[in-house]
Amino acid sequence: QVQLVESGGGLVQAGGSLRLSCAASGQFFDTYAMGWFRQTPGKERDVVAAISTIGDNTYYADSVKGRFTISRDNAKKMVYLQMNSLKPEDTGVYYCAARRDGYTRSYYRTEDDYRYWGQGTQVTVSS
Repeated sequence: QVQLVESGGGLVQAGGSLRLSCAASGQFFDTYAMGWFRQTPGKERDVVAAISTIGDNTYYADSVKGRFTISRDNAKKMVYLQMNSLKPEDTGVYYCAARRDGYTRSYYRTEDDYRYWGQGTQVTVSS
């Protein structure tokens, strides 16, 4: 089992940057595929980015390609989401998610793929 805590959200102007962090506790973090999701009021959580257990494969939603970068540091049990050139439509609550996955090279793109979730961190981008 893994526990997740996000940090790094806040208010930023359009064009600015934020770096979200997700700290994991528990064992065998390097066997968990990880993802970042975004949720806006009245909508489901949608994947923003995902990364495989050892970080060699990544996925990005079309809306964030070229602007966001997901990365992980398994030794520190951390996952990051670097967000650049932020737009007002990036506003939402960002969640870190984990799925026990052994040592595959897969990433996962849907909410149902993940079992463990953090509490979320608010990102607000003003125009």
